[in-house]
Amino acid sequence: MNGQELVSSSPRHPRIASDANHFILTFENNRFASELFGQFDQNLKLLEERLHIDARARGNSVVISGDIVATNQARRTLDYLYEKLQKGGSVERSDVEGAIRMAVAADDQLSLPTMEKKAKLTMAQVSTRKKTIIARTPTQDAYLRALERAELVFGCGPAGTGKTYLAVAHAAQLLERGVVEKIILSRPAVEAGERLGFLPGDMKEKVDPYLRPLYDALYDMMPADKVDRAITAGVIEIAPLAFMRGRTLANAAVILDEAQNTTSMQMKMFLTRLGENSRMIVTGDPSQIDLPRGVKSGLVEALQLLNGVEGISIVRFKDTDVVRHPLVGRIVRAYDSTYATDTEEDSQQG
Repeated sequence: MNGQELVSSSPRHPRIASDANHFILTFENNRFASELFGQFDQNLKLLEERLHIDARARGNSVVISGDIVATNQARRTLDYLYEKLQKGGSVERSDVEGAIRMAVAADDQLSLPTMEKKAKLTMAQVSTRKKTIIARTPTQDAYLRALERAELVFGCGPAGTGKTYLAVAHAAQLLERGVVEKIILSRPAVEAGERLGFLPGDMKEKVDPYLRPLYDALYDMMPADKVDRAITAGVIEIAPLAFMRGRTLANAAVILDEAQNTTSMQMKMFLTRLGENSRMIVTGDPSQIDLPRGVKSGLVEALQLLNGVEGISIVRFKDTDVVRHPLVGRIVRAYDSTYATDTEEDSQQG
């Protein structure tokens, strides 16, 4: 090893010895280094797989070699994750995946204001008293920052990208900080292949299972007893879209989920409910519309009509932003390519 050793002035950061495309990172804390590398060095193996580099652990050091761009991405990834451990966090496979994505984006998308070339990673996050969520993809990062600055945000894209979960987390954060007085969560009650009318129970009992993903996200971000008390007191309201008609939603964080299943009139009705000191978030997947054939999706129309309108942010997620099991992303791509081919054939025949 002929490279010059660069020693950080702070013990919080790893020591780096390097030449052109070869790094040796040494971490001061042996326990953190072990957690960083993962059981049987599984996190380093993930780095190798994703970045096409070589990463070998030697005690509390790691030797990284390969393409100069990729080795720098690996260094930024490990530096970020090590700092996360120092702050009391943990490093799971999903954290490594997310850090790698952000490190790659620092080179591929330098126009993003959150990225600094060859510098430390900076990821947006949302925090409540119970949990802190950190962006795992560049689009999630852009989404969280849009939620902070815009009064109306559209988050659209495939399942598993975190658009609804992050929206609920942001709403919970606003409520805890006192920025808003209540949270309103809504979905259009479209019968996606099922008949609600034949389900047992009253209207609430019929609809609650359909709204379960919103409940789950809330309970993940806030203590269960506080969520229950807030729902009883009306501070948190979870209701079908039809219940929004005729209301002005002021001092509230309002989320419309599964918005691809709204009609044009329903979407207009919902958007015009926005009241003073409120934030509105609309999420949906235009590729999963359950409306009757021939009925135009209110989400698709709104994305066309409101693009570029001041005060409105539109964030589009892609299959590469899926943060569930890696297989989900491949499933989404397979379906999207099939439907794209079918649509093209239909248009040619028409």
